[in-house]
Amino acid sequence: MRKIQRALVSVYDKTNLLEIANVLAQRGVEILSTGGTARHLRDAGIDILDVSDYTGFPEMLDGRVKTLHPKIHGGILADRDNAEHNTQAEAHGITPIDMVICNLYPFEATVAKPDVTLPEAIENIDIGGPTMIRAAAKNYRHVAVLTESSQYPQIIADLDASDGCLSEERRCELAKAAFAHTAHYDTAIATYLANDASPLIREVREVDKAEDSEPDEFATDLTLRLRKERTLRYGENPHQRAAFYKTETSPGACAAWANQLSGQPLSFNNLLDLEAALEIVKDFETPACAIIKHNNPCGLATADNLQDAFTNALECDRTSAFGSIVGLNRRVTIQTANIIREAANVGVKIDAIIAPSYTERALRALSRVKRRPILEAGSLSATEPVLQIRNITGGVLVQDPDVHDLDADDLEVATSRAPTEAEIESLLFAWKACKHVKSNCILLANGTQSAGIGAGQMSRVDAAIIAIHKAGEKAKGAVLASDAYFPFPDGVEIAGEAGISAIIQPGGSVNDVPVIETADAYGMAMVLTSVRHFRH
Repeated sequence: MRKIQRALVSVYDKTNLLEIANVLAQRGVEILSTGGTARHLRDAGIDILDVSDYTGFPEMLDGRVKTLHPKIHGGILADRDNAEHNTQAEAHGITPIDMVICNLYPFEATVAKPDVTLPEAIENIDIGGPTMIRAAAKNYRHVAVLTESSQYPQIIADLDASDGCLSEERRCELAKAAFAHTAHYDTAIATYLANDASPLIREVREVDKAEDSEPDEFATDLTLRLRKERTLRYGENPHQRAAFYKTETSPGACAAWANQLSGQPLSFNNLLDLEAALEIVKDFETPACAIIKHNNPCGLATADNLQDAFTNALECDRTSAFGSIVGLNRRVTIQTANIIREAANVGVKIDAIIAPSYTERALRALSRVKRRPILEAGSLSATEPVLQIRNITGGVLVQDPDVHDLDADDLEVATSRAPTEAEIESLLFAWKACKHVKSNCILLANGTQSAGIGAGQMSRVDAAIIAIHKAGEKAKGAVLASDAYFPFPDGVEIAGEAGISAIIQPGGSVNDVPVIETADAYGMAMVLTSVRHFRH
């Protein structure tokens, strides 16, 4: 156990600081402090010694240099069990510092401002603070370092229980938290400077464009900055532990940052499915509804209004919709809420709903199912595409989002018969929808309503069989979207036998000619996109 005799206090966030400072003062601990922290403590009647008086050097360079001095860092870093360290410290008038209480300039809050400039951001990069924190954490055997006001009550309790001493175990815990604190801070800075929104990066990229160069699209070093939101009850299965982490700032409307208005805490699987539901409906400008089961849509539709979109999406596969997640891309009114409630009354169990917003009446109606989570995502129009990151053991994969949109002019008609205008509308809907379905995917649509979905199959033929089976009689006259090319004519032949009227697919197979000939044999129209929509 080591008694605390001298503490250095220099904080930006002064929450509950007086509470611990008073405890230290009452125990006769000498307190060194700087700038605004020193004034705050003095105004509260706490005796302190200014760091500048202790070091003999004033604060300088507009406050950039305060604690960067050998008398400060020697006092923090000296190994008290090393005789040579003690001799050198005594020779230079360096006294030991047993506790450092420090938190940092609000860099994240600064760069979160929409109009922040690069000079403002740079000026809020703390130098002395992280240096003191890291020094104290390195020397945790002799020094305690506090970086969060939430730590104060425990330390006060420890000091009271041990006559002003702290155990090495406690100092080690504090050191771990301190290194995590500075790592998080440095990550925030690195992320800002690497982000497209940074003025520095914009300036560099403008130079690149002017020189017709090809800038590297991905950083050599990728730093991810996430903070634990909460521990989850379990993961995908009850025997798996799980937690939910999210980014420090919101990228726009997304499941992770949605506001939960009612219902029980979200599960691991809820979050995955809510993300899938919202990302699908974001893709459509007209009112849209996606009904998600196991991260795949079992129903998807657009319509003139949200209630019809929900009804049409549900008609695709009512059986699979039991225990589903519903995503909507418009403000939910009482009319839509009542349609959802009516579906529940006839056995369609909906586990969660996510939408941009809700009217008060709609929210009251939907919240009558007390356990069902209702999430408000906010405006979808403000959302910018972000890089997609997926983990593998020992690494992560990073890619651009799949945002390649098509219109009628982008389609290459491959068959003798060109699609009708109605078929083109339906084909474009089906094509946009199929990119949100696990590969291999075959999706059938009637108008802008899914009719049958074959998802996640190892064989494209099996995906077609499942989609046609799900559609039943609705397959006749439907259009078909395939997320990748047909390697053989067999899938097209199955579609022709089922009465499919038109097909949209990327093309590019070595067997494109027999595939197209098969479509011609059944009188189907086929258009090629030259774009693939795999979703693993």
